[in-house]
Amino acid sequence: MSTTVAFVGVTGGAGTTRVSVEAGATLARAGHSVAVLDAAFATQGLATHVEGRIDPDLTRVLTDEAAFGDALVDVWPDLDGRAAIAPVHAPFERVARAKAPDAARQFETCVDHAARQFDHVVVDVPPVADNQSVAAVTGVDRRVLVAPDARRGADLLPRMRGRLVDLGSESDALVANRVADGTPTHLPEADHVVPTGEDGVVTPTCVAPDSEFAATMADVTSALFDRDVEVDRSSDGFFG
Repeated sequence: MSTTVAFVGVTGGAGTTRVSVEAGATLARAGHSVAVLDAAFATQGLATHVEGRIDPDLTRVLTDEAAFGDALVDVWPDLDGRAAIAPVHAPFERVARAKAPDAARQFETCVDHAARQFDHVVVDVPPVADNQSVAAVTGVDRRVLVAPDARRGADLLPRMRGRLVDLGSESDALVANRVADGTPTHLPEADHVVPTGEDGVVTPTCVAPDSEFAATMADVTSALFDRDVEVDRSSDGFFG
């Protein structure tokens, strides 16, 4: 049975795209199939991880101009499992139409389609405000809040927790992101910790398992997706 998880930023720039991509790469590295969907229409960060022209993108699916399967782009072909991204890469006019209530509600349908095709589904969600982000958090099994280990992350965390409660969808875990030295300074209550990594990378760090960052992401991913995904340090590989 597929596991669907939304990584939800508590503030802009929390790093949900990076965490989503690294979790997806970790699962695929261990031999699982995973789809990563973009609900962050403003930043469209997942598009940077796709080579070549993006057409159709996910907004065309939401506006009934394309089928969901046509918007999936396979990535990281050297991994043992299949990884695909459904990116957003659209002009403002189409983004606005995709945010309309009827169109945005179809985001939940896209999650369902992905869950039928893949072992796991990851959704990159900005701070919940627009219709598509509401559909994203209500249409998944688990909602994981991602907060930078900074004062703004701690200050805005209660507001995002409250927003999820208002939607009838409480958070299932908290990830403190960009943590130095392994211990959060501002988010001691975090369930999981992701260290500072190299932002803006096109190829995820976790495609290759030979780093402490990849080992940490393996632990986080194992817990959030109920999979034993660990780094086999003797062979520089993953097993799961």
